[in-house]
Amino acid sequence: MTTAATPTSVRGPAGRAPAPAGGNAKPLTLPPLIALSLGYFLVMLDVTVVNVAIPDIRTSLGTGPSALQWIVDGYSTVFAALLLLGGGLADRFGHRRVFLAGLGVFTTASTACGLATTSGSLIAGRLAQGAGGALLVPASLALLRATFPDRAVRARAIALWGAVASVAFGAGPAVGGLLISGTDWRSVFWLNLPIGALAMLLTLRHIPSSAPKPRTRKTDPIGQALGIVGLVGVAGGLNEAGSRGWTSPLVLSAFGVGAAALVAFALVERAVESRSARGRTQRDPLLRPSLFRSAAFTSTTLIGMLISLGYYGMLFLATLYFQQERHLDVLDTGLALLPSVCMGLVAAPLFSRVAARTGPYVPMAAGLVLGTIGFLGWLLARPGTPYPVLLLALIATGLGQTMTALAATAAIVEAAPVSDAGIATAVFNVSRQVGSAMGVALFGTFAATADDFTSGLRLSAGIAAAAFAIGALLALSARRRAGSTCT
Repeated sequence: MTTAATPTSVRGPAGRAPAPAGGNAKPLTLPPLIALSLGYFLVMLDVTVVNVAIPDIRTSLGTGPSALQWIVDGYSTVFAALLLLGGGLADRFGHRRVFLAGLGVFTTASTACGLATTSGSLIAGRLAQGAGGALLVPASLALLRATFPDRAVRARAIALWGAVASVAFGAGPAVGGLLISGTDWRSVFWLNLPIGALAMLLTLRHIPSSAPKPRTRKTDPIGQALGIVGLVGVAGGLNEAGSRGWTSPLVLSAFGVGAAALVAFALVERAVESRSARGRTQRDPLLRPSLFRSAAFTSTTLIGMLISLGYYGMLFLATLYFQQERHLDVLDTGLALLPSVCMGLVAAPLFSRVAARTGPYVPMAAGLVLGTIGFLGWLLARPGTPYPVLLLALIATGLGQTMTALAATAAIVEAAPVSDAGIATAVFNVSRQVGSAMGVALFGTFAATADDFTSGLRLSAGIAAAAFAIGALLALSARRRAGSTCT
């Protein structure tokens, strides 16, 4: 894997990658970047690696369908629900401290999963993993900002950080398959222990402790509770909608409770921020609504939701397409999708070179346009469509999504005030989690209710293309506003 400048295996003094010959680029400090990347690697790997282990878990623990769904979806539900809390805690108590706490919770929970002897204990471990991930991901991005203050260097750091996550997500099924074939399903959790320990060691040795927000004011417990309830309701409802149907009483109840809690959350946070500004309360809001007055922040948050809705919704259908319509087994399906899910290896150096010169919005818009074209390519999908025809669509959507995600991450980091870096990046990750769950549930419904699977696939591809096209317009608008602000 390479940074924009040079292979990471080539080291300069003090563990730094040397700058390109003849260039003025500053060196990229590798040990802290590796520590932060490993943390995100764990979170993304466990999104997909467990899926391959489900058949063995069912046999080993006698797990029923409902419990299996919680083993898979409970992780992402808790992760999404606690992201805002994790970001707020990172800003309040220090980003390094909360990052280490998240690593500790995640690694301990992985140990509990590996030792689980019942479905209930395994589900509890998976939920705890989601909680650990919610602590470490916002803190990880905030630490990237603090560790790499130079914009060009930070672009390269975010590129490598995102590429590692992309590889982890794409390699999950293959890694899980190899581990299970050699031992058993518990090995997918034991793998997290040495990675988590290495990340902790590198963090303690190479990332300085960040100054937390002064704790002269009290926290916002009502906002925290409403935020958690709202996100659990929305994320849980989306996870259940695909299997139970959108009109299921459970799904409708989850959406109703989640929506009501989020509306109340917004009202409470607005009131707390207003009273705090006037000196009428000693409490700080968990999330300041004034953050959304920034066009860059709001547009990029919406873009995060749109790209996750389109890409991960279509990735879910593409998996079903290769298995059901092309009759490929799990390994061959993973290989067929590999050109898309591993595009981070290409997008990372490309993004870092472009973003260092233009800022994040040019590669963001380019990625969104490329993704739009790629999804339109899926309109050609039929049961007998030659794979080389679909390969172009897979590459374009994978490269476009990853390029956009890296650029959007950089834009959020730049748009957020230093004091709110954790909560701002948490909002961005919440939008991506909700978009992903919405895409999977919505596109899965289209495929299940269409006259035939490929008709639902093509309809979903059209919606994904529209989502990316809207995102491109938002990115161009944000770039124009940023340019006018600078002038």
